[in-house]
Amino acid sequence: MVSQLKVVIAGCTGRMGHVLLEGVFADTDLVLHGALDRAGNPQLGHDAGEQFGKITGVKLTGDVETALKDADVLVDFTRPEASMVYLEACQKAKVALVIGTTGFSAAEKHAIDAASKNIPIVFAPNMSVGVTLLINLVEQAAKVLNDGYDIEVVEMHHRHKVDAPSGTALRLGEAAAKGIGQNLADCAIYAREGVTGEREAGKIGFATLRGGDVVGDHTVVFAGIGERVEITHKASSRATFAVGALRAAKFLAGKQTGLFDMQDVLSLR
Repeated sequence: MVSQLKVVIAGCTGRMGHVLLEGVFADTDLVLHGALDRAGNPQLGHDAGEQFGKITGVKLTGDVETALKDADVLVDFTRPEASMVYLEACQKAKVALVIGTTGFSAAEKHAIDAASKNIPIVFAPNMSVGVTLLINLVEQAAKVLNDGYDIEVVEMHHRHKVDAPSGTALRLGEAAAKGIGQNLADCAIYAREGVTGEREAGKIGFATLRGGDVVGDHTVVFAGIGERVEITHKASSRATFAVGALRAAKFLAGKQTGLFDMQDVLSLR
């Protein structure tokens, strides 16, 4: 019998933490090994399965070192500042890491890349299988619609999201930019206000919407003369991200080092 993968979940009392726990409990190949949350959380010391009516024997803790002891992989959908702490701790403990957190600075992304020389990491702004396919489709569409089409990325998320544009929107922008042979940093337009003048060819625009409980909607628009092509993904449940993240955790099993994304997990490259 193959031993179960020992998983640590960060941010267990948050929205994504909740669905990740559900995913671990539902998968016989996985076992909950550790449960992390921020210091001061009133749930610390409680059984991680309590909110599901389960007794797991795994207590919610703010002690990263304790949670990671003898673990196989940490799954992290928190905030950049917390993710950097987990990144350092995983390197010390030699524990694989799945990062679904967004909003990282360039320096923080560099730190993740450097850490992948010591431990295996899957780092992706969106763990959805559908979004991973969408990224591929957008790059291919941009190659075909390179001449005479304007590209706009439109995204909407719930009112609690703190970063904008979303990490997924930026990744879609990168895919579109690659398709037209550019770097996103050289062609992105993140805001428009006042008299902006005519739209410049070769630019990629972003529009950000926030409100309600929208899990995540992303559309890439290719607007030409006389026609418009739109490629859209809509997430109705965070469960889709949890399924992808836990698939990524299994992908890392047995790997020693390396930086991967969901394209690697799904064998799309």
